[in-house]
Amino acid sequence: MSVLTPLLLRGLTGPARRLLVPRAQVHSKPAREQLGTMDVAVGLTSCFLCFLLPLGWVLSHLESYKKRE
Repeated sequence: MSVLTPLLLRGLTGPARRLLVPRAQVHSKPAREQLGTMDVAVGLTSCFLCFLLPLGWVLSHLESYKKRE
C-alpha cells in the first residue's frame, strides 16, 4: 500500500460520514387478540409444508441429483 492510500480512502468516505440516517420509530404493543391453538397449528403446518418438505425431498434425493446422465 502506498502512503496516499489512507488519504484517498478518507477522501472517499468523508462525505458518507455526514449523511443522516433516519431512525425507525418502532413501538410494540400487546396483541389485540391472543392466537388460538388452531391458528398456531395452521401456521406451523404451513411453514412445515412450504419450507421443510421440499428441502427434505431435495436432501433425500441428493445422490440422484449428483449423477450425470
